[in-house]
Amino acid sequence: MYGQYKKLIEELKLEDSHSFRDFRRVDDNMFVELLERVGSRIEKQDTFWKKLLSPGLRLAITLRYLATGDNYKTLSFGFRVAHNTISIINPETCEAIIAEYLKDVLACPTTQEQWKELASLFSNKWNFHYAVGALDGNGHQLPANSQ
Repeated sequence: MYGQYKKLIEELKLEDSHSFRDFRRVDDNMFVELLERVGSRIEKQDTFWKKLLSPGLRLAITLRYLATGDNYKTLSFGFRVAHNTISIINPETCEAIIAEYLKDVLACPTTQEQWKELASLFSNKWNFHYAVGALDGNGHQLPANSQ
């Protein structure tokens, strides 16, 4: 494998940590945490006919896609993975991330007091009253307690 995962990412990791973070939009510690938490969910078994892609490569492709919005053909050239394979990897990896982090990140208040506390956090942090969250231009949720 001579694509971005094996060559470029390793080089950036060793020589330019800022560019490394920019390339994947997460630092190395977060990438390791993500891989530890979702790796078993996205790992596939090798077969007699085919050696499957590692969970780290699958995660790197998905993070790059989410960070840039590059089309599958462009990612295919960079990672040396077929575009039709990437079209399967990305949704599977996103679903694994959502399933793993759902209760940690997207916990919905269940009581009136919890809703009021969330609105207060949002009001104090963002000076946007009577709100409990927002979506940024990329469709990402911005919770009241984010930085």
